[in-house]
Amino acid sequence: MRGDGTLTTTPTRTYPSLRAAWIPMLALCLAFFVEMVDNTLLTIALPTIGRDLGSGTTALQWVTGAYSLTFGGLLLTAGSAADRLGRRRVLLWGLAGFGIISLAVAAVTTTGELIALRAALGVAAAAMAPITNSLVFRLFDDQALRMRAMTVMIVVGMSGFVLGPLLGGTALAHVGWEWLLLVNAPIALVAWVGVRLGVPADRPEDLTTDRLDLPGALLSIAAIGLGCYALTSGVEHGWTSATTLSAVVGSALALVGFVRHERRAASPMLDLTLFSSGTVRGATLAQAGTSIAMAGVMFGLILHFQYAWGWSPVRAGLANLPLIMTMVLATPLSEWLARRFGHRLACLVGAGLLVVALIGMAWGVDRGYPTIAVAMVVMTLGLRTVMTICAVALVEAMPANRTSIGTALNDTAQEVGTSVGTAVVGTLVAVLVTTTLPAGTWSPELVSSFFHGERVTYAVLAVIVGVVTTWGALTLTDSRSVEEHDVPDAPADAVGAGARPTA
Repeated sequence: MRGDGTLTTTPTRTYPSLRAAWIPMLALCLAFFVEMVDNTLLTIALPTIGRDLGSGTTALQWVTGAYSLTFGGLLLTAGSAADRLGRRRVLLWGLAGFGIISLAVAAVTTTGELIALRAALGVAAAAMAPITNSLVFRLFDDQALRMRAMTVMIVVGMSGFVLGPLLGGTALAHVGWEWLLLVNAPIALVAWVGVRLGVPADRPEDLTTDRLDLPGALLSIAAIGLGCYALTSGVEHGWTSATTLSAVVGSALALVGFVRHERRAASPMLDLTLFSSGTVRGATLAQAGTSIAMAGVMFGLILHFQYAWGWSPVRAGLANLPLIMTMVLATPLSEWLARRFGHRLACLVGAGLLVVALIGMAWGVDRGYPTIAVAMVVMTLGLRTVMTICAVALVEAMPANRTSIGTALNDTAQEVGTSVGTAVVGTLVAVLVTTTLPAGTWSPELVSSFFHGERVTYAVLAVIVGVVTTWGALTLTDSRSVEEHDVPDAPADAVGAGARPTA
């Protein structure tokens, strides 16, 4: 890409090793980390924000909800735009916007302003999330390197998600809550420089020349945004409330409109024929299952550690370290499973580990932290296996000029899964325990009731995750590589040079 922003025809540069690609890898990891950590970073600061800005409970929920809604709703649109305008270009725009918007927190004086700022951050994050993984694939020709690079990205991203409350709680002991957002600016700047220097510009032949499907973009935003809001509203207002039902109906109508439009459009944003591939269907479904498990357990454990056990935010954050450590240490296992058994069986093993972990969590809620920690380790082994294989398989199943929409589809499935997992836990706790979680020391009766609610919740999650993830895994191929190019009718020149048939 030249200084005027136009695309060059210089061949895409690739790297022989992860070490040789340390500059772009660091930049892409920073971009992914800051986007993921921002999902949970402010959660721990909500009471402080409420006191400083005079916010009510509903307003505070929107401080986090506004980010999720714009982020989830725009993922497909951002991926589609990146495949047309250039992946590096859109990522640079997203990073610049993320940093500048974060600086604006210094001028925030009301909750409404903070909610608007968080919504804007979600827009910028949507321009970053689906592109970072897509660009990782462009850095390497070797498939083993691609899988290792994807592993690094997943570990960094999930570490950001898990470390958010710990980092936020530690920072609040020394600085004001505004710094939790201000720190995004220098991180985004470093990532911007690294991407600019280390990530090669997109070649015109690797992009699609189709026009951006604006009606499809608007309908997808409405369908996903209203769907995510319906899950949040169901927990807050009740599943039969007018607000929730209106969001459900609106999301369904937008989804129907999106499908009808995409089938008829000359240049659809999301080519629905891609779902004729078992790899695309299965990987998307399995990714949603992993996120249901991850979000449900994370939300449940936050309540468990800080409310039922009365732990401090810092201690509760440290209690999640088994997740991060296992994410790092499980890399050889997930790669061995893929090589030894192929995608289908490896993901089935991962799905089984998720179900075993959730059943173990249900059994061990009142048996102390060591039991919960073991369940967390088993769950993370399942997460790592399914997430890595499905992320690689999904992007590889896309034509070369649609890789950003592939990663956007991956991230959208995870975002929807996150909303479902959180909604399941929030609803069951409200139904089985209490709609209001009192602060301070809980009575033995309330703790016992909460543990009972947790048992039922994790058992329900085990069934949901088992069905969804297994269903998705069964549609994958038996490939023992990390390549998936079984999309029907994909033009030969769209698959990309160097593509080999799957095993």
